[in-house]
Amino acid sequence: MAEKTRERGRPRGFDADAALDRAVEVFWRHGYEGASLSDLTGAMGINRTSMYAAYGGKEDLFRRAVARYAEADMAYAREALAEPTAYRVIERFLRTNADALTRPDRPAGCLSIQGGLACGSDNGHVAQFLAASRLAGEQALTERLTRAAEEGDLPTGTDPAALARYVMVVSEGNAVHAAAGVPREALHATVDLALRAVPGHPSSHLTTS
Repeated sequence: MAEKTRERGRPRGFDADAALDRAVEVFWRHGYEGASLSDLTGAMGINRTSMYAAYGGKEDLFRRAVARYAEADMAYAREALAEPTAYRVIERFLRTNADALTRPDRPAGCLSIQGGLACGSDNGHVAQFLAASRLAGEQALTERLTRAAEEGDLPTGTDPAALARYVMVVSEGNAVHAAAGVPREALHATVDLALRAVPGHPSSHLTTS
């Protein structure tokens, strides 16, 4: 009986990670509320019974999709933290973020922004979850910039938390614009301007007579 149930629920050779990747794209394109169960199961190649058995309800699936997105699509953010200086950390993050927001093989923008648009029927749980996820990324950047300040890599008086928040505001703003169709080169132009305010920018070493 269990074997028959499994066969009705999902096909042989079912790849849970591949199905989750397809769910990521559906949530990314439609947002949490806009993604129907039919959209999700159709993209994942399974029925509703199997979806609930493998991933839980829609909110559980969404949380797992966001974790999958953070692991795969946001790897560039973790890699940026390994750069040797604060300026290079920020520059690499914002540059690779602009590229990630405009990948031709992915929806434009960012799942953590688009996913929570118009969330209301769940009493704000999804929006709160996404906000917490974004804040976790900001906290990781704050910790890296705090270390830079302790090492003397940032000017005395620099507020690492405020600097990290500034960087995230730029990246999240670019995500909104990317979703609206703003091209990659325009996002990089915004990054060019934003980087001028970051300690360590080449222009900060210039003097005027």
